[in-house]
Amino acid sequence: MEQPPSSSLQVETAQQAGPSPLRKMIAVSSIAAGIQFGWALQLSLLTPYVQTLGVPHAWASFIWLCGPISGLLVQPIVGYSSDRCRSRFGRRRPFILAGAVAVAIAVFLIGYAADIGHAAGDDLAKKTRPRAVAIFVVGFWILDVANNMLQGPCRAFLGDLAAGDHRKTRTANAFFSFFMAIGNVLGYAAGSYDKLHRAFKFTQTEACDVFCANLKSCFFFSIVLLLVLCFVVLTCVEDPQFTPRGDEDNYENDGVSRSWFSCFGELCGAFRGLKRPMWLLMLVTAINWVAWFPYVLFDTDWMGREVYGGKVGDKAYDSGVHVGALGLMLNSVVLALMSLAVEPLGRLVGGVKWLWGIVNVILAVCMAMTVLITKAAEHERLNAVSLVGYPSLGVKAAALTFFSVLGVPLAITYSVPFALASIYSTTSGAGQGLSLGVLNVAIVVPQMIVSAISGQWDKWFGGGNLPAFVLGAVAAAVSAVLAVVLLPKPKPADVAKVSSVTAGSFH
Repeated sequence: MEQPPSSSLQVETAQQAGPSPLRKMIAVSSIAAGIQFGWALQLSLLTPYVQTLGVPHAWASFIWLCGPISGLLVQPIVGYSSDRCRSRFGRRRPFILAGAVAVAIAVFLIGYAADIGHAAGDDLAKKTRPRAVAIFVVGFWILDVANNMLQGPCRAFLGDLAAGDHRKTRTANAFFSFFMAIGNVLGYAAGSYDKLHRAFKFTQTEACDVFCANLKSCFFFSIVLLLVLCFVVLTCVEDPQFTPRGDEDNYENDGVSRSWFSCFGELCGAFRGLKRPMWLLMLVTAINWVAWFPYVLFDTDWMGREVYGGKVGDKAYDSGVHVGALGLMLNSVVLALMSLAVEPLGRLVGGVKWLWGIVNVILAVCMAMTVLITKAAEHERLNAVSLVGYPSLGVKAAALTFFSVLGVPLAITYSVPFALASIYSTTSGAGQGLSLGVLNVAIVVPQMIVSAISGQWDKWFGGGNLPAFVLGAVAAAVSAVLAVVLLPKPKPADVAKVSSVTAGSFH
């Protein structure tokens, strides 16, 4: 992102004669498929998996605090550091390599947490396996940090390769989004297939049951894909060495830590200069993510518990989780198709803020519908106990429709707030990069709050996932009203000033 000249967060461009060939941009963009493959597995399988290790449902959400925390801290530090990295291997490639290695380590720790815990003394007869949980949590947090280490430098690398060419920048970002969608579909497809472990028979052990073995197998495919894609980029795409200007050279001799403090100081300073439209946008975005994050945390767990009627560790629960992963795959397909229609739909309904308001109503209705789907499934099981793990076709279709329809508002959530931030920052004369960084705070802080309270919130209201989903429905309805009532409507001339919009993500 371009920064104003006075900003210490200004991104410097290494010596490059002109834009790189499109094939090199495609190669760098393809890393997004490897990142999202692993992220899809996190979203679909890890909340259920950590409960099989004995973590109560009410506490499972605390593990997800890492995502927003690393997004708040790691992304700015990695981005700032990679902009000023003087390695002879380039500015971005060292971080891509470090991120890929960290992902491999994290995946090993997560996949083998049960085995390592058992070898360290966990009693398999007991419900909770503390050593396995500790290994899992360490691996989970490393994985979130590693994902943030990869995604930021990859996007920055695309900007370097485009060398200021707006058309190539838009094309590169389009390819990055395309490969994100491919990675999501592949990851959720792998997570939905419950027989993948048969390709790796050694994964099933005394401490690691079928669900655990399937998770290991999925992660094997994930890490192989990511390492192959990273190897291609590291060996085939040049990354010119960065040579700072004289004043920057003197400044950086004071130490890297000072650069990090400068990074966060600049971000904090951006809050003082925010105009009213950006504050309103942050408010609506924050409430909107209060609506989204319960779904992110508990979507497949809801399928296993409420829809399939299973308990953690039994066949009915595992079947529900795998069908939930199938639902997330359908969600990703709808999201990818809907992303292509954001701009024309915005014009059709009278502006992007109206579009955002409308899809937030859809989000509120969908989250509320989880109550009806759950009650219908419970009513069926009450009349026929044999339906535990085998919901009727109607209930299953309703649940998969819920996942699919949510792809529509999710596509808008990944684009419209970032577009409005770019427009409002251009109108006020602020730097787009800082404005987007500030908007990221409005995304990650609600995620931290929801991660901290959702488990206990569910426990207070009788357990299960419905209390958090109902909270999400209310927040979605509020954000829909606020988006339409509070947000200023962008002028056509201001919209035209924004040359490209970077799609967002919640990790």
